[in-house]
Amino acid sequence: MKPRRRARIAALQALFEVDTVDHDPDTVLRWRLAESPLPKATEGFCRRLLFGVLRQHVGLDAIIQRIAPEWPVGQLSPVDRNILRLATYEIMLDQSAPPKVAINEAVELAKMFGGESSSRFVNGVLGTLFTQRSQLAASLSRDAHPDATPDASRIKPGDEGVSQPGGQPQP
Repeated sequence: MKPRRRARIAALQALFEVDTVDHDPDTVLRWRLAESPLPKATEGFCRRLLFGVLRQHVGLDAIIQRIAPEWPVGQLSPVDRNILRLATYEIMLDQSAPPKVAINEAVELAKMFGGESSSRFVNGVLGTLFTQRSQLAASLSRDAHPDATPDASRIKPGDEGVSQPGGQPQP
């Protein structure tokens, strides 16, 4: 498994634990990295994802709610909620991976850790985010923490389409 996927998995697992049982994120990440060490650069990516999502979760949740209004964020499964937060952060704020890569990685995480229909749900929500990201960037900068600076100029016009997941195996 590639190091950045392993970093996303560690970040997701830490987000899940912080979200569901309110453990200290530094401690949780330390445990995750002791359990499954990452190369230094990839560890930095993992930390950036985890703490970026935690800092920006209010704005991220607002965007998720806007693009999936039938699914209140607080009522989503904790796995789906945190996969969506992680991918939304990657697409809208971190931008170290192309949006299609972030979406594909989120779908793979949903296949690994989510329920039977999680990957389809995640793909659909993130597909909507992908097509509306330019308009949503302005709302994120209003809703998010002051250090959030979505860079709409890095969004490439003409990026179209979202991968369709194959099967939906149970974790």
